Amino acid sequence: MIIVIAGPSGVGKTTLCKLLVENLDNLAYSVSATTREKRETEKEGLDYYFLTEEEFKNWKLQGQFLEIARVHNYFYGTPKDSVMKPKKAGKDIVMDIDVQGKARICEKFDDVVTVFLLPPTMEEAIRRIKKRGLEKEGKIKNRVETASQELKEVENFDYLVVNEDLSATFEAVKSIIIAERHSIKRMEEKLCIH
Repeated sequence: MIIVIAGPSGVGKTTLCKLLVENLDNLAYSVSATTREKRETEKEGLDYYFLTEEEFKNWKLQGQFLEIARVHNYFYGTPKDSVMKPKKAGKDIVMDIDVQGKARICEKFDDVVTVFLLPPTMEEAIRRIKKRGLEKEGKIKNRVETASQELKEVENFDYLVVNEDLSATFEAVKSIIIAERHSIKRMEEKLCIH
């Protein structure tokens, strides 16, 4: 299955995804591509594939993306290989993507579980973004406006988790994944029961 973790900027999606992959068996992280600048703490191919706009356009023309979106004036995309390779190896895949990307992934795959990650308050999300020390005031305002739009999509998700405490959030999402792995639908597919 594909587990989509979406939510506003600064909510902790990437941190949560990494914790899940480190602590759950048979789970792979889908590394996205982006045209935004690499942050000091990020690693190429581990956090994102950092591409120029020209490289991104070439990947798109070559059909290398499952979905793409323009968010905060940057392009983001899910490379096919980051989903299809682990899927062929029988692994579940966790993705950290935006609301637009979630909709496109759900159109392409049947076996998708969606989790909307919410900050305890928008003030906390803004604090987390500012703590990164990378965003100018105008960009922070843009991210808050985008978050307001994204919140309108909550009803289109399977689960909602408020990330007030990372360890509790991790346990909640881990429980969702474990429960989904044991759903009748997935057990039928594994056991070929029809």
